[in-house]
Amino acid sequence: MFAKRFLNKDVFENYDDYVQNAKPNIPENFNFAYDVVDEIANETPDKVAVLWVNDNGEKKTITFKMLSEMSNRVANFLTARGLKRGDTALLFMRRRWEYWIIMMAMHKMGAIPIPSTNQLKTEDIKYRLDMADCHAVIAFDDGVIINEIKNAINDNEKIQLINCSEIANACETYPATFDRVPNENNDTMVVYFTSGTTDMPKMVAHNFAYPLGHINTAVFWQQLGDDDIHFTLSESGWAKCSWGKMYGQWLAGATVFVFDFSRVFTAHDLLTAISENKITSFCAPPTAYKMMIHANMSHYDLSSLRKAEIAGEALNPEVYERFLDATSIKLREGFGQTETCVLLFNNQWIEPKPGSMGMPAAGWDIVLRDERGRTITDNDTVGEICISLKNGWPLGLFKGYHKNEKLTASVSRDGFYHTGDIAYRDSDGYYWFVGRNDDLIKTSGYRVSPFEVESVLLEHPSVREVAVTGVLDPARGQAVKATIVLNKYFQATEILIRQLQNHVKSRTAHYKCPRVIEFVDSLPMTISGKIRRALIRTLDSAKESIVDPIKESIVAPIKETIVEPIKNTIGLGEDKEKDK
Repeated sequence: MFAKRFLNKDVFENYDDYVQNAKPNIPENFNFAYDVVDEIANETPDKVAVLWVNDNGEKKTITFKMLSEMSNRVANFLTARGLKRGDTALLFMRRRWEYWIIMMAMHKMGAIPIPSTNQLKTEDIKYRLDMADCHAVIAFDDGVIINEIKNAINDNEKIQLINCSEIANACETYPATFDRVPNENNDTMVVYFTSGTTDMPKMVAHNFAYPLGHINTAVFWQQLGDDDIHFTLSESGWAKCSWGKMYGQWLAGATVFVFDFSRVFTAHDLLTAISENKITSFCAPPTAYKMMIHANMSHYDLSSLRKAEIAGEALNPEVYERFLDATSIKLREGFGQTETCVLLFNNQWIEPKPGSMGMPAAGWDIVLRDERGRTITDNDTVGEICISLKNGWPLGLFKGYHKNEKLTASVSRDGFYHTGDIAYRDSDGYYWFVGRNDDLIKTSGYRVSPFEVESVLLEHPSVREVAVTGVLDPARGQAVKATIVLNKYFQATEILIRQLQNHVKSRTAHYKCPRVIEFVDSLPMTISGKIRRALIRTLDSAKESIVDPIKESIVAPIKETIVEPIKNTIGLGEDKEKDK
């Protein structure tokens, strides 16, 4: 396990020992591509780094020696194309094997990759190109994304488009050696766009020390070792790929398994991939586990699977119990953000509590704070998850929002980093997720900014005003909902609903499309004229019927202190309220 070289201690007796003594050794001028990938290639050249398959039956095995040499070749190719240290490039690589080569090549060069999902449309891409001041776009042509990229680039001669086929060719033709480009630990290594709730997507910048923060993710949460084949479902355009398909896993000594599917994804595809490739560890959002549970898992050989983790959404206890019954594996939930590594997790020293995020990871001083900024010490009291900065910036916490110091300062203030997520801590020290203190929507593992969807809907001639919120959805966790005030002469019809949904799908990623559309005469506003999305969410929640006793225990006090006063204020009678 290569990670031992970066820890002052690697064997721990219990959770307290781990939290107090798992301290990292961070070398100066650390570069993951040189100091981990190349070193593993020197010591164990035949060890498999990436095991890649697609749904057309193609397979590719990439050893660390191949990864080291091909990343050198691609670094030479990109340098020849004019990219240099500090230059930014959007990557649209889906789950193609070339992605891992490109990432290591750009780390070696000091160029800054910005992984992006192939589901973006022209306007999404143009915004990102402009905001990041991109010099290049590297993409796998899936039949759609190249045209969207070309439309976004338009006549901007500064931005070059590099096709994935050129990368594959460079892996074989360019020189296999590359002179090390020096970097400092706090230089920007990678940037991810993440959705905001009151503004357009923001750029999360991580430095060169960031990969070492994922020792917590892979070694202590996923519990990976030299014999593991780990499968994280995420595509390359999301930060979860960094969490589960690269840095921590290779530090732990594991092989990364990649399933590159192009058609509609099914439970059969997933279970077959796990069975045929002898996957030992799997991580996915609850949606994937629900798919597996609803399939007949007994028809598949899952005997190789020993560990399973869950992230992206809160875990439903029913999913935990049914997966445990089918596999005898306890799902271990973890929590973090694009801005962080894993913060809270059900670690190897504690018994998982279904639905709980678990306990803090080493190196993260987690506190709950109330609306007045006071630290909450009482159990079962809801507060914002904050990270104390009194001992410095934790390893794995982002360096800031790229080109936006004001926004960075807004979340790192008063000696704390503010996650914006709300939770409570029980008497055993486990943390339980309650929700966001802003309006971000999480649907099927995706994060959706209301502002982005509202901007698209407002372009439709029928829409006068709109508020986009999340509503409870059994399959997705949340579904995107649009509450719309129509312009004069437009009528609220099913045909119009379909037109609005198609309009959103044509302009942005499909998962941002509102599955629920409600037409109203007016939207609730603050005195200053801002839409009260929180009120819309609360009233929607009050209409739902929830029988889950765990959810009821959280929702009941909210109903008593928030929903009932709101109902009295706006005149909703008791006969119009369903029990939640």
